Amino acid sequence: MSIRHGLLALLSQGPRYGYQLRAEFEASTGATWPLNIGQVYSTLSRLERDELVTRVGADAEGRFVYRVTPAGEEDVRRWFASPVARADRPRDELAIKLALAVTTPGTDVRAVVQTQRAATLRTLQDLARLKADAPGPPAGQEDRAWRLVLESMILQAEAEVRWLDHCESTTP
Repeated sequence: MSIRHGLLALLSQGPRYGYQLRAEFEASTGATWPLNIGQVYSTLSRLERDELVTRVGADAEGRFVYRVTPAGEEDVRRWFASPVARADRPRDELAIKLALAVTTPGTDVRAVVQTQRAATLRTLQDLARLKADAPGPPAGQEDRAWRLVLESMILQAEAEVRWLDHCESTTP
């Protein structure tokens, strides 16, 4: 997800100031994508320049408040309606690391795989514990959003373990 679209989506729910956007972004993603406040304000500046948001003044404490424009609303609608292409996602450092390990003489590829598997299994256990400790059914939107992110992380970790098993089984 781009920060740009995340902030636009939050602003489509109503006017907000920078620190509020940062807190809500992190709450919505289960704090799996922490934002630097500088990222928030530089993104807001670009969104304002592109006429996707407008500054509507300041609140009682002097914080600049932004709201989404009709063009920004349309941009968010298009974003939600479009699939995320695999090529749009960040590079997979693990795949690159293993590809290089396979082609680098003297590298113990099995050791690289086993080290990663152990770390991924620990992560998977931590994530499963977080899910098990979650109270009852999701209470609010932020809780549902956090659980979706958590379940995505669990499924990705499980897929990574399966892929590592595959890598190990095909490594001479």
